[in-house]
Amino acid sequence: MSTTYDKDLNDVLAKATNEELTVPHDIIVKKLSELMTIEEVYKEHYPDHSKYPDLMAKELRAFGGHTFVNVFRGGGPSWYEVVCDVARKVKAPFGEGQSIADVEASILATILSKAFEKMSEEERMVVINEIRKSNKSWAGGVSAAMFLALFKVGGFASYKLMLIVTNGLVTQLLGRGLPFVVNTALTRTMGVASGPIGWGLNALLLAYEAGAPSYKVTVPCVAYVGMLRAKQQMMRCEKCGALLNQSFAFCPECGTKTDGREADSRPSSAS
Repeated sequence: MSTTYDKDLNDVLAKATNEELTVPHDIIVKKLSELMTIEEVYKEHYPDHSKYPDLMAKELRAFGGHTFVNVFRGGGPSWYEVVCDVARKVKAPFGEGQSIADVEASILATILSKAFEKMSEEERMVVINEIRKSNKSWAGGVSAAMFLALFKVGGFASYKLMLIVTNGLVTQLLGRGLPFVVNTALTRTMGVASGPIGWGLNALLLAYEAGAPSYKVTVPCVAYVGMLRAKQQMMRCEKCGALLNQSFAFCPECGTKTDGREADSRPSSAS
């Protein structure tokens, strides 16, 4: 049953910064059928997207409903239903009742694994070397399965992989990468996504589009929301707001000693 509020989506968008919300905003306004821009709250506050995250959530769920057979359900499906539908489409493994964060992680890892298979050995090593900089204890080999293993570990390395996938998907859909500034430890990884990973993801998107045009939008949207959810759970430097690995004793950006605390509920624009 459809409801106006969806905790799995509305909460994440409500905690996002205005800059982070430019991605779902720009995806929505590309739709000819969108209704967000005619709402009074939108007209009053645009371009401060943080003033209308619930409108965005409603539009994203409605569009996600286009991939379902029953389009007369009186509104969009729940975000969990949309995420599970995307998981089935990309053949990402998940179990009934599994948390939405786990399903999102499986989707992101599966997409990255498929893109990884299309890379040359040299291109693969570029990605692996970037991952090792954030997870020095990892000793896995060069294989598609390593991505799923790294996602199970979680933390900074897992988030880094999410950025690679999401940046590639957003670049292919909107013609530009993620808008928010990332700290130095992530900059090089973001750059990789515009190269070999982006090419692999483009081929995958074309395949999704051939089966159902809506997936060209729902896949990036699900990936992006999943990345934001993970980001909001990351540790942050108390002084500069940079994202931190739990193993960091000092912030690599400003040198401040870390205290092991998780991120604030609303991410800092510094990262």
